[in-house]
Amino acid sequence: MTARILIRGGCVLTLGAKTPNLPRGDLLIEDGRVAEVGPGLRARDAELVDATEAIVMPGFVDTHRHTWRSLFRNLGGGASSGEASAALTGDRFHPEDVYAAILIGLLGAVEAGITTVVDWCDVMLDDPAADAALQAHADAGLRTVLVRAPRDSAPEHDTRRLLARLTEAAGPSTTIASGSSELGSDVDRVAGDWAVARELGLRIHAHPGPGSWRPGAISDQAARALLDGDVTLVHPSGLEGADLDAIASSGAQVSLAPSSEMAGGLGPPPIQHLVDRDIRPGLGVDDERVAPGDMFAQMRAVISWQHATVFDLKLAGKAGLPRLMSTRDVIRYGTVQGARVAGLGGVTGSLEPGMQADVIVLRTDRPNVFPINDPIGAVVWGMDTSNVDWVFADGRVLMREGVLQADVRRARELATAARERVAAATGPAVGAATRGEG
Repeated sequence: MTARILIRGGCVLTLGAKTPNLPRGDLLIEDGRVAEVGPGLRARDAELVDATEAIVMPGFVDTHRHTWRSLFRNLGGGASSGEASAALTGDRFHPEDVYAAILIGLLGAVEAGITTVVDWCDVMLDDPAADAALQAHADAGLRTVLVRAPRDSAPEHDTRRLLARLTEAAGPSTTIASGSSELGSDVDRVAGDWAVARELGLRIHAHPGPGSWRPGAISDQAARALLDGDVTLVHPSGLEGADLDAIASSGAQVSLAPSSEMAGGLGPPPIQHLVDRDIRPGLGVDDERVAPGDMFAQMRAVISWQHATVFDLKLAGKAGLPRLMSTRDVIRYGTVQGARVAGLGGVTGSLEPGMQADVIVLRTDRPNVFPINDPIGAVVWGMDTSNVDWVFADGRVLMREGVLQADVRRARELATAARERVAAATGPAVGAATRGEG
């Protein structure tokens, strides 16, 4: 049980369907949940958080991230070099390296106001590595979905055993999901893997293999009645036509990682094709080698790309232009819709009473956003990680007045040692920075 916490006097963006946003109001957290939202709330023995110069909103939901790659952040173009690529296959990661890499990545997410991460964990090569990943998730403190994402095919009985083992071992804030790659390569194997996941009651996250999706890969799954609302499709760059129609008709969810997709060579996110079909995506960081680790950047990337798409049509003299995406659209992609994409729509993503108290408090008195003319616009267009002041997950304080409530020194020491071990085994993956590349 967590303490009672009363967040007072903030601009409250509930982003919910039943509880309106409040220009000025309070939010009460009890037993890890949002207990009440409204003006003038009182709560005996509650810890008070002053939000009079702040926006109170749901924590961001990152719907796709290879968190272990945080160990080699910000390589940019150097990430595709031979040495860096070798380090990032995961083959040279021992369990202690897996733990260190995922822990520093998740703490970075918390510091950016992200309270839920869908972790595509394609570094779990054996049971000890899986245990290390689970421990890092637990120690970071935020809500997570750990996607068991094998890089090679495995017998069905091994898949069942590993997924069942992870589900049994996961902590209370971690949900297990099944990952699937290269849908177009072996539809029978994919069907078998998905059947196992559904037998165990797990959500399915599907990722393209190297490069983009094969044309027809998604519609092929739909034709076999495999595509459904329990599937999240990642990186839809390059999809159009029949594949996108299949997604729309099936109710499957979509995760976009706009910064990574453009910087990493997958191509621009097909946001207009999705919007045209009433498909609302979630957003993700994907890979911190080539993308910023925060959701402010992802929101700006996707709204800017959609606006550029519309303006290109206008400059070409096209009629019947699509509507420009609003900041209200994109902030929902980063929160309430992201929660649906993660399979947590009834758990997090909004501040409706009864939802888990995954809450962030964003400072509005900083020069980068002051004066506030539109609170949602300020979050989407103006803010960055420097505005993140408080972070709560399940009502637990993960960040207090801009300071992570974690042993950051230990996390840094572990990450430094892990990077040195992996680099010693594969070559200096950080060399691109010293050469001025990327």
